[in-house]
Amino acid sequence: MKKIILLFSIVVLVASCVQEKEISSINPENWTKRKATINVKDSLEYGKSYLSIYSQIYSSSEHKTHNLTAMVSLRNTSDTDTIYLSKAAYYDTHGVSLRDYFNHTIYLAPLETAEIIIDEMDVEGGTGSNFIFEWHTPKGCSEPLFEGIMNSTVGQQGLSFTTQSRRIK
Repeated sequence: MKKIILLFSIVVLVASCVQEKEISSINPENWTKRKATINVKDSLEYGKSYLSIYSQIYSSSEHKTHNLTAMVSLRNTSDTDTIYLSKAAYYDTHGVSLRDYFNHTIYLAPLETAEIIIDEMDVEGGTGSNFIFEWHTPKGCSEPLFEGIMNSTVGQQGLSFTTQSRRIK
């Protein structure tokens, strides 16, 4: 009986030491280091872009899905001007807001890229998730580019594809 109690105690002790892995896409990069203030007097142009993202895709049938890691690339395509992003909102398949990645305006220096990673285990977005970005650029500056790169690897098999944003305003 003592051996059974000892074995049970060891199993409970080992099981309690296992920590659940945090999903990094829920607690993203510290955006405060990129905080910027836009002066109302600045003559900046406003834009809004839509980007489709896939945290899951269908595999074999509509009843089986395959999880993907999604990298959202936020790119300043200007080689001379700093641009400003005021919103990066993530929505699920049904258009329900899941999270905003920053609650203040951030900047991207000329040709700079920032990234948002949606972990493979973060499937809240589903098969039709998307982002809305709001941005401000100096007059005559090129528009920012938002891309989604989705991938997954299992053993020696890999799957990857990209999406690009579309300006909606």
